[in-house]
Amino acid sequence: MGTLKDRTALVTGAGRGIGRAIARRLAADGALVAVHYGSDEASARETVDLITGDGGRAFALHGPLGVPDDVRTVYERLDAGLGELGEPAALDILVNNAGFNVRGGVAEVTPQDFDRLMAVHARAPLFLVQEGLRRLRDGGRVINISSAATRVALPSSLAYSMAKGALEALTRTLAKELGPRQITVNCVAPGFVRTDLNRQRWATPEAEAQHAAYSVFGRMGHPADIADVVAFLASQDSRWVTGQCVDASGGTGL
Repeated sequence: MGTLKDRTALVTGAGRGIGRAIARRLAADGALVAVHYGSDEASARETVDLITGDGGRAFALHGPLGVPDDVRTVYERLDAGLGELGEPAALDILVNNAGFNVRGGVAEVTPQDFDRLMAVHARAPLFLVQEGLRRLRDGGRVINISSAATRVALPSSLAYSMAKGALEALTRTLAKELGPRQITVNCVAPGFVRTDLNRQRWATPEAEAQHAAYSVFGRMGHPADIADVVAFLASQDSRWVTGQCVDASGGTGL
């Protein structure tokens, strides 16, 4: 508790699932959290309520990604939200978590789906960092949420895997460029996590057991499993770790 006191965090896609767990954990550690959402306001408000109900500080921030002026809109609303709380327009932790998947192999993937996936998973994180640099304080943290799909071949998620691969390349390059400011840049790669993002894939006990079997622990991941790793990377304890992709897949594919 309190390891992130006086820090401000922006978590994209924080209304549900992994993003909500990350937002709650960072707030529990003392950060003021901007709970970003693209379309589901009710879920984002629920995340804020959960945080404030636990004694934390948070506010909701609406800003769809992958659309014109998306980054400018996010930061204008971040600055406004911070101003309403009497806080400076500054940032310490940026978590690029927002995402979605469109399933399809090489014969099914469409240019439209490819462009949408790249826009949200690769383009938006790049320009959120670019625009955020004047707000991001020295010693800050950039944490990108990737996927084990960059390491374990999943033909049914071809374009998604490619987009996450681009995100990991961005992570390494930014880590070197931002090092002189003591800003660390890392990513976390979950495996199968039990959220509602792809709930139809494990809608039955048999399907869930099949996905759980990919992990050496014989279970699917929980959002908190990922949030705990992110909390470490957001803390001072991770000061000597940068340019890395931390596999948080429960040993998927070993």
